Amino acid sequence: MMRLHIAIVLLLLGTALGQIRPIDTERSAITVHVFKSGLFSGFADNHEIRAPIASGSLDENGKRVEFVIDSRKLVVLDPNLSSDKRQQVQDRMLGPEVLDSSQFHEIRFTTNSVRLESSGRFMVEGRLFLHGTTRPISLHVAHSDQHYRGETALKQRDFGITPISIAGGTVKVKDELKIEFDIVAAPASELSRDGGR
Repeated sequence: MMRLHIAIVLLLLGTALGQIRPIDTERSAITVHVFKSGLFSGFADNHEIRAPIASGSLDENGKRVEFVIDSRKLVVLDPNLSSDKRQQVQDRMLGPEVLDSSQFHEIRFTTNSVRLESSGRFMVEGRLFLHGTTRPISLHVAHSDQHYRGETALKQRDFGITPISIAGGTVKVKDELKIEFDIVAAPASELSRDGGR
């Protein structure tokens, strides 16, 4: 009986406070695309990186979202690379040359404003904390079937990261990264189950 009362109170609070719901970290996905450049870029590789969300919440009525990524958990996918080469890319990405994830292990995004552009489409403005630096970013978001999808671009140098360059700059990665995201809120039924523990 006590569990039922707690679940009801949590549901009522969620309604009163604007349906603040945790992000479903299992079904949500953020993918970072890193592109090659330079004179001999034909001998280099583009990279695809998975950035799992550690925690976060969505307030659909209040139009707020925030989430945290543990930079130490980023994974280089690159299916066309050998496992050894993929591990080298992974180590370099997490190391002091790029993310320095042992020192800057938290990546955090928080919204400042959400503006409706058309039915199911929004312009989201917020602040991204990465590599010890906070910068404003904006992104277009489409909402359908509980998913918030979109993409944006950011420059590594804006966050104090120097793009990797080897062989005298003949092989390097571009400063600009493309970020794709698919954010899903946990169902209300999960919230009630959690409250019943």
